[in-house]
Amino acid sequence: MSPSNRPRRPRPMPAKSQEELDDLVRRLKSEQRPEGNYRDRSLELHGWICAKCGREFERNNLHLLTVHHRDGNHHNNPSDGSNWENLCVWCHDDEHSRSILAEYLHNGGK
Repeated sequence: MSPSNRPRRPRPMPAKSQEELDDLVRRLKSEQRPEGNYRDRSLELHGWICAKCGREFERNNLHLLTVHHRDGNHHNNPSDGSNWENLCVWCHDDEHSRSILAEYLHNGGK
């Protein structure tokens, strides 16, 4: 490929000062939605256990426990946790697979 046909790479952005980076991090943190940390709240409320299969989790495998929104709306995060249930990744996948299958069957398999 000749130099004129070669795709151009984007130019790297100039390095920012530490002060600019710190300011950017502060702004991003202040813009986060309060419900952004619903996982921690759900774990605190419902414990480190899968609501479906009963599997218990510890710190070393806690990343395998997810928060499922019962109504499917990820923006509906009441502080009482009424729209959340903690599900292990396997049960969470199963839960979503069931809803996909139900929708498929409801539409006559189309």
